[in-house]
Amino acid sequence: MKCAVVLFGIAVLSSPTAAEDMENMLYLDLKDGRVVIKLRPDLAPNHVERIKELTRQGFYDGVVFHRVIDGFMAQTGDPTGTGMGGSGQNLDAEFSSAPHVRGVLSMARAQDPNSADSQFFIVFEDSRFLDAQYTVWGEVVEGMEFVDNIKRGDQNNNGAVTDPDKIIRMQVAADADAESS
Repeated sequence: MKCAVVLFGIAVLSSPTAAEDMENMLYLDLKDGRVVIKLRPDLAPNHVERIKELTRQGFYDGVVFHRVIDGFMAQTGDPTGTGMGGSGQNLDAEFSSAPHVRGVLSMARAQDPNSADSQFFIVFEDSRFLDAQYTVWGEVVEGMEFVDNIKRGDQNNNGAVTDPDKIIRMQVAADADAESS
């Protein structure tokens, strides 16, 4: 997002401040390291706000990657670990033309397009067949190698994972940086 700043009567476009940037970044700590996620409020403002709200509540901390399909994606966000749970608040779809390419984060949902809740997935490889059917809300900008190390599930059981890896901690970067200063 660019901001207009008036200097000496002339409007000048400026880049977002560091604080704005950190408010739209997440730290996803996995067993092998930290993944940095750039949030996309330009694509899905309501989903980004809800993800940040849940993150700030500690909702995702300790939640497992219950469905992981090699060559496709890793899904998490269900506190029950079964794929059937959520936070209890569905969100209206915010579909866009953003492509589902390696490192994109998108909302999981049931058949109803407006059924996304707290579950999301990270795409391992380009999966363009998902485009404009699932809400894209972020992208990995650092640490994709740690996502690649998430334990894979059983291909014959829709990616269900035995003894799955989990999210150690998820934080809004602005909050994490405030803690460390």
